[in-house]
Amino acid sequence: MGWASWTTVAVFAGRGGVLTQEGVTLGGELDIHTTWAEGHADVAVQYRGGSEWLVMAGSPAPCPSEEASRGLHDAVVEAVRRGNAATVPAPAPVSG
Repeated sequence: MGWASWTTVAVFAGRGGVLTQEGVTLGGELDIHTTWAEGHADVAVQYRGGSEWLVMAGSPAPCPSEEASRGLHDAVVEAVRRGNAATVPAPAPVSG
């Protein structure tokens, strides 16, 4: 099984920011990193240019494929932009 990694930098969090598993709410300009492997995606956030990554609430998330992980990463970026104590969105149902 493969793996994939996605990073989006300089995302401005909407009002209410992003909730982390560490119990911290981050706001302002953030970097977002998603790593996919073995059927799940791990999502981390940090202050832009920071050195400490924090696990976003809702991570890891089930994610069946590399393609789905890209879609999940994009959904996380949009959730961060909306703010409201953003968490990793629930994965879209797999059709088939």
